Amino acid sequence: MARVAVDVVIKPEILDPQGKAILAALARTGHPGVSSVRQGKHFDLEVDDSVSDDDLEEIAGGLLANPVIESWTVTRVDPPAPQPEPAAAEAAL
Repeated sequence: MARVAVDVVIKPEILDPQGKAILAALARTGHPGVSSVRQGKHFDLEVDDSVSDDDLEEIAGGLLANPVIESWTVTRVDPPAPQPEPAAAEAAL
């Protein structure tokens, strides 16, 4: 099994109201040095060796992203990331 990371972001020419809201909140909360924010999505996939890079591009562009307004990157990450213990995950909340 391999771990694959897919990051999806809104294309630069598309207005990002959520990014603007985050930028304004950063300034209000004492973080004035941030000049731009673009929001996006991150997906972690566990795939077997039969899934090719072309398959991953098809998955990203056809299901995880809207290719009209979003761009994406696909990165194979090995080995799989360790999973947090249930008690540690609850403590983080």
